[in-house]
Order: sequence, then structure tokens, then C-alpha cells
Amino acid sequence: MLLQLKEIHKEFDGKVAVDKLSLDVERGVIFGIIGPNGAGKTTTIRMVMDITRPDSGEILFDGKPADSGFRDRVGYLPEERGLYKKLTLEEVIVYMAELKGVSPRVIKPKINDWLERVDLIDYRKKKVEELSKGMQQKLQFVTTIIHEPELLILDEIFSGLDPINMEKIKEIILELKRRGTTILFSTHVMEQAEKLCDHICMISRGQKVIDGRLNDVKAQFGKNSIQIEIEGDGGFISSLPGVKGMSEFNNYIELRIDSSTDTNTILKEVANRVLVRRFDIVEPSLYDIFIDTAKIDPNQPAETGENHHV
Repeated sequence: MLLQLKEIHKEFDGKVAVDKLSLDVERGVIFGIIGPNGAGKTTTIRMVMDITRPDSGEILFDGKPADSGFRDRVGYLPEERGLYKKLTLEEVIVYMAELKGVSPRVIKPKINDWLERVDLIDYRKKKVEELSKGMQQKLQFVTTIIHEPELLILDEIFSGLDPINMEKIKEIILELKRRGTTILFSTHVMEQAEKLCDHICMISRGQKVIDGRLNDVKAQFGKNSIQIEIEGDGGFISSLPGVKGMSEFNNYIELRIDSSTDTNTILKEVANRVLVRRFDIVEPSLYDIFIDTAKIDPNQPAETGENHHV
């Protein structure tokens, strides 16, 4: 295991943020920590990075407690972004690499390639303050990966990105995985987690509620979802016997059903009232698993702690 969390626990002002959480992150995987806002995702990552110390428990990197050289082997992009706005893009990239112990001589030949990848090559000599918020986010992603970390930690990496740039970042993440980089990222965007992750851990109220390889997790929940495309008002479908929940999307409806529910009966009931264009029994999406499993406590405080770029 490259990274191990052993019953780490953290409280803020008597409120439990992370409750004896244990994780094993294998080498070379994309590992997603998912859960609702305030579930403890960011606090967990800050404890891994030693920004916040756990009240109890142990964190091991490569089988040993993280020492002073640990951060040089890690790229960390926090949810709250921050760059030196008066520096040029090149200066920021070189400076961030130097913090990781990598010399400008090694980094400068790589800068053009990476700025090209994220459509920032024309801004290399411009100051950060001239960039839009989304462009700054892409720049900070480059500063996080340019020193070729062994472990890449990304906290809500897709927040604020448009679909085109989300796709660019996704492609880079998959490329880094093929090179052997281990990637740990947190998100509440289930679609991206489902596209990227080998392994997921869902936490809610600071506690682990699901932990396993994505395919195994989906198999565990069985084929208990139905996707239906209809013409007409399908509002009545949620009240049919055996339907546990319904999510409406632009082009279809997704139902979560009891394992004992007769799908033919549902099809007949729906077809008697509206035109059915498609009716598929499918594995539950990660979105459905998230909705069914994560119990959001409205009284739970938001996560707290300092924000850093390390």
C-alpha cells in the first residue's frame, strides 16, 4: 500500500469531523473519496498532508510515518485555490517546483508542453492576475503535477471548470495514472468519480459508509435501477409500489426499486398511462448509490481548518 489511514479521528470544538476512518490506497490507482458537502473529505485530506493533525490514529506513506521528505513526493491541490498574482505563469511554476526540491534547469524545458496541454501557452510571460478564474485553476493544476509526484492529491478538482476543461483535466489524470502515478481525489460530482475511479470510499458525517473497488460496489447494490424514456407526465411513477426513489433528468427518468419488485408490473403500469420509448434495467449509477447511502445531516457543521497549497 502506498498510503494507509488507520482509524484517524478529528474533532473541532467537540464536533466530530472525521470518525476513526481507515483507508488503504494501493499504488497506481485512482482512489475517490466521495460524499456530501461537510462529510469530512477535506479534513481527511488535510490530515494526510499534515496541515491538520489527527486527534488519534496513524497515517502511513509507503509503510512508514510521513517524514519531512513526504511532501516532495506529493502533489497537492486544495479546494481553495491560491496563486501569487503578481508573478508570471513561468515564475509561479518554477517557484512551486523549487518548493518541491526541483531546480529551474529541470522544470523550464517542461513548461511549454504543459501550458500547451491546458491552453495557456500564450500566457507564459503574463502575470497570473491577467488570467480568468478558470485559467488560474488550470495553472495551479500544472504547478501541482509538473514535479512528477508519486502521489497526486486533488480536492474537488473539477469545481468551477467548464465541460471542455473538465475533459482536458480528466485526460491528463488518466495519462498520469498510466505512467504509474497514484491519484487520490475528493469530489461530490458523482459522474466524474464514476468515470475515473478504480476504488471509491464514501464518507458521511465523518464515517466510512462504502469502501471498495467501483465495480464491486456497483455489483453489491445489484441491478436495482430502471431507466425509462417516456412522452408525457411521469410524476405518478414515484408512487408506484416497489419504487424507492425517482430521479428526473432531461431525457429520461431513473428509478430505484426494491429487489423484490416485479419490473414487468412497473412497465405495464407506466405504459398504460404514457408512451414508453425506452425501458432498461441497469446497474445503479454512483449517483444513485450516493443518494441512497449518504445521509446528510442539516445540523452538521461545515468542515473547518486552514487552506494551503503544499
